[in-house]
Amino acid sequence: MTPNIEQSWQDIQVALRERVGERTYGLWLAPLRCVGLDGDTLVLAGPAEVSNWASSRYGGALREASAAVLGREVTIAVKADTGLAAGQAEPLLAPAAPAAACEPNPKYTFEQFVIGESNHLAHAAALAVAELPGQAYNPLFIYGPPGLGKTHLLHAIANYVRAFGGGLIVRCSTAEEFTNGFLAALASRDTERFKSRFRRVDVLLIDDVQFLERKARSEEELFHTFNALHEVGSQLVVSSDRLPADLAGIEERLRERFAGGLVTDIARPDRATRLAILRKRASYDGVRISDDALGVIADGVTTNVRALEGALIRVVALGSLERRPLDVSLASDVLARQGFAAKAHTTVDIPRIQAVACEHFGVERSELLSRSRAADVAWARQAAMYLARELTDQSLPQIGRAFADRDHTTVLHACRRVARELAANAQALADVEALTTKLSS
Repeated sequence: MTPNIEQSWQDIQVALRERVGERTYGLWLAPLRCVGLDGDTLVLAGPAEVSNWASSRYGGALREASAAVLGREVTIAVKADTGLAAGQAEPLLAPAAPAAACEPNPKYTFEQFVIGESNHLAHAAALAVAELPGQAYNPLFIYGPPGLGKTHLLHAIANYVRAFGGGLIVRCSTAEEFTNGFLAALASRDTERFKSRFRRVDVLLIDDVQFLERKARSEEELFHTFNALHEVGSQLVVSSDRLPADLAGIEERLRERFAGGLVTDIARPDRATRLAILRKRASYDGVRISDDALGVIADGVTTNVRALEGALIRVVALGSLERRPLDVSLASDVLARQGFAAKAHTTVDIPRIQAVACEHFGVERSELLSRSRAADVAWARQAAMYLARELTDQSLPQIGRAFADRDHTTVLHACRRVARELAANAQALADVEALTTKLSS
């Protein structure tokens, strides 16, 4: 296989992860290897037990990811390699007995992580852990909505420790893979091997720990694993979509362990960070695209990094297939096809939200920023915080600072309270709709 095809296959694997998710990728697509590109046919091979399923069930995803990377449509041929068993390489997950671990994505490094106001603390903490496992923050708990870079940071830690850790043993796994692997070990009565693989490590990284909710036996196993690692000074890093205290379906003793180290969040990236992410991805992939086109994507896709990079991939793929320049027109077309409105950069900021909220609710700005708990003032303050979270790119800590240096947990509480009121209270809904209308006019 030529170096170009080898690099392309690595890029295709990244695109596949984005399309099907880490769990599906690890189970059915990670075992595949690229044999080569024969004309317009990309030839892959894998264990007999996964190759047929991968071809029939995920053939579309394989074709789309390949077209996005190669710039043209290709046929996918998946051959069963009878000499390759899914259990040969430990990270590959055979359907009958998941291996409960994943290989770190080589693209997910600290160099490729774009630092912004929304993630700089999480990045700094992750780097400190990678440089001094077990000594900096133990455990490190990173939380935030999906697609913002939590998995990237976990894999960056793994890649860094493998490269510079002097032989330290690192293992990464999703909570789902951990659970499935543990259940398979119970079924095969081979729990000791499972335990040794997760406890005889220097760094253990568990992604999406919220999956453990209401899975008592897996929770207990992770609890004992945590204790065993902590006793010998090994590092534990965990990611979740929520704060430890909000993982109601997980036992209190395990939540306390998670909260016992450094807890840090990743929020939605602001526009400047989104644009920097797109520029770095385009540079990494060797794509020449106008900055104005990247600006259109950054303005249209504000939800998460995964969606942002996915939009860029679609722009590049469509430009190649239709032989169109990678410009504003193409970017706008792709966003429209994907249901994203190509829009100008919003000028709504927190001071304006505060001013509109004061006018609407009839309170002074000094009251809005005060510690007053009067019902009318508290509701105005919470509604303003909620809109700051929804209509700006500011992180929870940034919003808290704008409201007289309040803690980010206060902002989170306000947002949750408003969300509940919107679902049950017609007046609350009318208030927020009125504020939104004023802010958009």
